[in-house]
Amino acid sequence: MVDFSLEDKIALITGASRGIGEAIAVTLSEYGARCILVSRKAPGLQKVKTKIEQNGGRAEVLACHTGNLNQINDLFGEIKNSYGRLDILVNNAATSPYFGDMVNADEKAWDKTNDVNLKGPFFMIQHAAKLMEKSGGGAIVNVASINGIRPVPFQGIYSITKAGLISMTKAFAKELAAKNIRVNALLPGLTETHFSEALIQNEQIYSFAVQQIPMGRHAQPDEMTGAVLYLVSNAASFTTGTCVVCDGGMLA
Repeated sequence: MVDFSLEDKIALITGASRGIGEAIAVTLSEYGARCILVSRKAPGLQKVKTKIEQNGGRAEVLACHTGNLNQINDLFGEIKNSYGRLDILVNNAATSPYFGDMVNADEKAWDKTNDVNLKGPFFMIQHAAKLMEKSGGGAIVNVASINGIRPVPFQGIYSITKAGLISMTKAFAKELAAKNIRVNALLPGLTETHFSEALIQNEQIYSFAVQQIPMGRHAQPDEMTGAVLYLVSNAASFTTGTCVVCDGGMLA
């Protein structure tokens, strides 16, 4: 049988308070992982923790702004003190504060998007890899986007950061392979999340977007979780540096 079990694995999921991050956390817990739920504000994570525990799983809530290096340092200090190891990291936290043309974008929009979408994941991986190496290995998944391959109008900065995250995935995969640490990426297409809410509710924009998707619809967050489960489990023991696209056929 293919081994998807995550029994007794310690999994850290950022941006876990809603959307794709919440769905990933719930799924990993269902397969046995003890989940560390991370978001900028702890209260938003409590409902996810409750959901996991009601299903018989285990979860802990830790607040961390993943665009802030001091908070990332503190987060991994707590993980090291409490668990002494980390088996799985899912870099899901992201932001897209600017919707408009790149020519008129200001420095603040650029910095905020890069801090959360690129700098944060880089240093999260750096910390995670050091812990994983001590315990014999681990698995990392970066939640990027098909925008990193095919930029979307008015989301240029966001698309650039996601392209960078794809490149980061491949670079870390090569560097960490010898340490038994696998690094892969999930590339979602249009998915019903807080970020995409305005787009989906705009009939004109949504109609245009769906026309680009052969399946003729957008995805739900839980349709992303099977790919992540595969990538962090022993089923993907020889898979690293790859991007799993879940986009309803848009990039086909």
